[in-house]
Amino acid sequence: MTTWDWIERFLQLYWPQFLKGAGWTLLLAIIGTVGGFVIGLLIGVVRTTPLYSGGQKRRSLRSVLLKIVNAILAVYIEVLRGTPMMVQAVLVFYGLMEFAGIDITSSAAGMLVITLNTGAYMAEIVRGGIQSVDPGQTEASKAIGMTHWQTMLNVVLPQTIRNILPATGNEFIVNLKDSSVLSVIMVSELFYSTQVIKSIYYRTYEPFLIAATIYLFFTFTSSRLLRLLEKRMDGPSNYTLISSATTPELLKQNRRYQAGATRRR
Repeated sequence: MTTWDWIERFLQLYWPQFLKGAGWTLLLAIIGTVGGFVIGLLIGVVRTTPLYSGGQKRRSLRSVLLKIVNAILAVYIEVLRGTPMMVQAVLVFYGLMEFAGIDITSSAAGMLVITLNTGAYMAEIVRGGIQSVDPGQTEASKAIGMTHWQTMLNVVLPQTIRNILPATGNEFIVNLKDSSVLSVIMVSELFYSTQVIKSIYYRTYEPFLIAATIYLFFTFTSSRLLRLLEKRMDGPSNYTLISSATTPELLKQNRRYQAGATRRR
């Protein structure tokens, strides 16, 4: 049998397994990216919160607690970013049972690991996105009486989310591919399903060629959709500024003025 004959045979016999593995890969990437984004957003906001309020550098319970929390979050980020996801998966899956007595399924452990791992990377991405916002906007918000959290929620975070969208999309694509390391704890994603199919016939090239094609389809499609989303969020290059006090009557007057100016030309 030729290579193409084997590929056709694998697709005919095991397409449900490939489809199931692809579905789990996509689900893990979505859950990991969304959960990691939420974790990273919370950590990024906390880590950019000023230790002292009102410009007075005095020791207070708030500043002490914030320093402790920042230290814990820094350890979390360094540990999760400094160790391979495969090792993290093994430690979580087997460690929870051995030391905590928690019987967790491999799928749940995989979702937990990919979420926590993504959260560590997203925390630094969000922190950089917050710091990229013009400090003058924060100062102006506080000058009109807004608190730090009001400034974050209404001024800084909307711009931050827009700025970090490309990096967030990149994390999603990375999760699509890196979810394959969860096969070490027998999560039934695409790589693990392909390994099982390979072991039946002891044919390696053909099933993994099919898996590579599926991975490529996911990443190519995702990157194109994310680019469309980025362009949509960027909006038009020219903007028409309309005051909040604008009324329908003023809009009608503006149209009449523009029509008269056109006739005069």
